[in-house]
Amino acid sequence: MVTRPTGSHAALDLVVPKLSGAIDGTGDNVWIEVIQKMDEVYTDLVDSQTALEEQNARLEEAQDFIGSVLGAMTDVLVACDTEGRIQQVNPALEAIVGKKERTLIGRPIAELFQEKSKDAVTGFLQALRTGGKVSQRDVSLAATDSQNALISTICTARHDHRGRLVGMVLVGRPVGELKRAYRDLDAAQEKLTRTQQQLFVSEKMAALGRLVAGVAHELNNPISFVFGNMYALKRYGAAITRYLTACDEEKTRDEMKALRKDLKIDQVLRDIGPLVDGTLEGAERVRDIVQELRRFSSNQQEQPEEFNVVRLIRTAADWVIKAQRVKTELRLELPDRLDMTGRKGQMHQILVNLVQNAADVLDGRPDGEIVISGERQGDDIVIRVADNGTGIADAHRDKIFEPFFTTKPIGSGTGLGLYVSYNMAAKQGGQLSVENRPEGGAEFILRVPADVRNEV
Repeated sequence: MVTRPTGSHAALDLVVPKLSGAIDGTGDNVWIEVIQKMDEVYTDLVDSQTALEEQNARLEEAQDFIGSVLGAMTDVLVACDTEGRIQQVNPALEAIVGKKERTLIGRPIAELFQEKSKDAVTGFLQALRTGGKVSQRDVSLAATDSQNALISTICTARHDHRGRLVGMVLVGRPVGELKRAYRDLDAAQEKLTRTQQQLFVSEKMAALGRLVAGVAHELNNPISFVFGNMYALKRYGAAITRYLTACDEEKTRDEMKALRKDLKIDQVLRDIGPLVDGTLEGAERVRDIVQELRRFSSNQQEQPEEFNVVRLIRTAADWVIKAQRVKTELRLELPDRLDMTGRKGQMHQILVNLVQNAADVLDGRPDGEIVISGERQGDDIVIRVADNGTGIADAHRDKIFEPFFTTKPIGSGTGLGLYVSYNMAAKQGGQLSVENRPEGGAEFILRVPADVRNEV
């Protein structure tokens, strides 16, 4: 009776009967089948060895990759089992505690930390065992590098392929490094704010440069009016002086009457009041224009004030249109007053930029027209600046308010006007949007709260 092999040699079960047959003299064919079966078994062994080598190579690659990741981490990492015994650490932790991984393997994780933090670290594992979560917490390593001893930690549970808890992973970043990162972030934010402010000022000055001719025209009218009135007042003063001097010379009544008629004293008395009022009005107009210029070009933080938006719209439109070589038709559909409380200088610049943008679009078009309308809608003031140009291409709709975006030729625009206006509207709690008009052209809609103080 032949006994069959078991275990890993089960593949030879068929070989034994063949051998028995050979012994019984059944023929040479049996030996050939035995050799063939042995070849098959050997081939299977070679294939298995090749597969094992490939798997081993992949495991080595994975291990090298994980090692390179752990080595590149600036955060400290500690992995331990359910009993809190250290299983793996990364080079960042080795550098801080001044010990190699081989001396730490199998040691309690609490030994890595200062006495005041040991209970907290031990509590991490206890919380994970009961299915709880561990919130971020600052603990102190028993470190030779005292500057990086305090770390901000995050602790998570580690499970096997069956979902069973097998330990925890603790990751921490030195608080000193976090503080440096925050300082760098603050510095970058401050630099960005300064740069943005400089962009605002640059756009203001660029817009002011474009408006110089229009502003000069605005100033010329009231100044000329004041000069004319002052020359008239000078003549009137001379006549009154001559008449009063004659009064002191004790002339007769008839002589004084004739002199009064000759010097037109009665007409002077009638004109002098309106003349002074007109001069004051002209001077006040000059003062207002200068204040608008100062406010427009200033980079100082404005305080909200009460003003009439309609008057501001008229001023902004006049500045732009009068600066154009070819005057664009302007149509205003506005009420007498639209009172609001806000940052007047910023509103002025937004309106100047919107009117200037429309005027640039219509430059050279004989039939160009800008329509500005405004109204109160609930708690908001809504101002629309529309043109009958070509409108905004679909490809440009998403870029229209981006900094430095412009469809003008190089050197003809900064690409900041609409960007600055968009941000200024947002700072006042409002918004600036654009739509294409059905009849052609584009319409910019500015919506701002009527009382900005409620939004600050």
